[in-house]
Amino acid sequence: MPTRFPIPPHGGTLVDRVLEDPAAARDLEGEARTLPTITLNLRQRSDVEMIATGAFSPLRGFMTREDYESVLHTMRLADGLPWPLPVTLAIGDELARILDVGDRLALQEPEGAFLGVLDVEDLFRYDKREEAQRVYRTTDPAHPGVAALYEQGDWLVGGPITLARLPHHRDFPRYRLTPRETRRLFEQRGWRRIVGFQTRNPIHRAHEYLHKCVMETFDGLFLHPVIGPTKPGDLPNEVRMRCYEVLIENYYPKDRVVLAAYPAWMRYAGPREAVFHAIVRKNYGCTHFIVGRDHAGVGNYYHTYDAHRIFEEFGEEELGITPLFFDHAFYCRRCGGVASTKTCPHPQEARLEFSGTRVREMLQAGEPLPPELTRPEVAQVLKEWAQEELALETGAGS
Repeated sequence: MPTRFPIPPHGGTLVDRVLEDPAAARDLEGEARTLPTITLNLRQRSDVEMIATGAFSPLRGFMTREDYESVLHTMRLADGLPWPLPVTLAIGDELARILDVGDRLALQEPEGAFLGVLDVEDLFRYDKREEAQRVYRTTDPAHPGVAALYEQGDWLVGGPITLARLPHHRDFPRYRLTPRETRRLFEQRGWRRIVGFQTRNPIHRAHEYLHKCVMETFDGLFLHPVIGPTKPGDLPNEVRMRCYEVLIENYYPKDRVVLAAYPAWMRYAGPREAVFHAIVRKNYGCTHFIVGRDHAGVGNYYHTYDAHRIFEEFGEEELGITPLFFDHAFYCRRCGGVASTKTCPHPQEARLEFSGTRVREMLQAGEPLPPELTRPEVAQVLKEWAQEELALETGAGS
């Protein structure tokens, strides 16, 4: 399939739901003082930001019942456009009792600062267990995505949002690029074929192997690690970003890589989230997206390559972005480098397996990370973080 450049956003138009006129923003904030208000949690604030900047194009707000039910059952919006995950705003009974279709709902940050409003187009109860089974393929509350679903309110309120401003963040200001900004940057660099990559795990040599494979063929690599809410036990955002910085500083051609922060929250929805991640990176301007093994997985809820197979459920033209499927990678002692099952003929005992879980286990045990597993500069960042964590735990226990 020939690549169009710049690649059109999903649905054809890059959404922007932030008021540009300061006077209009002030008027909206004044009106909001008379409206019912919801204080967003971190996940909800993340969704608001992603909608408002166009990262979730074509969504202009939170889903109404028609889109919500269509997504659950068909992985498409009501108009047929592929969309695998519900993006909804859950509220409790108390707020639901005072809202009606046609009302406006004020949105404020967890700290209380005003963000914008939602125009209520729909208000409905929903079945959490059905959503869990269809989206996460399990109703087990031990799954972090299912647990978050069960904890939220019993009503969903849908409709477009309008923001007076974007959420304020103190962390990673230089890396918080909107889709409009990344598209402009790619165009300035003359990139036409751009590969997106995301992870929430410690960066290791298998990731580097994937990156350099695509850099041999494509114009640029867009590294987009998650900085939105994740589950306990995942690497802290600042550590993850620092690992990318030292890797780029020492091992990557800087004119071939863009590093930015992905402010969405992890749902751990496995195959469905793999498609979701691809669509969102299309909105950021990517033409291709790396899908590794067990993409967006957690525990043993999904088979290793389910995230590859799910793309077969969509026509080549439907998604508008090309997935790049990579097999399981490892360090082969006999090959003397990183390889995959497609390129290495040697037996299992010659292989050193990579995994974010394994890296975390070694750090917690105080074991050094071998250079076959991760670069020394990255290992040093992880070692310093692990030592700080151990000191905090020791201090807390003393």
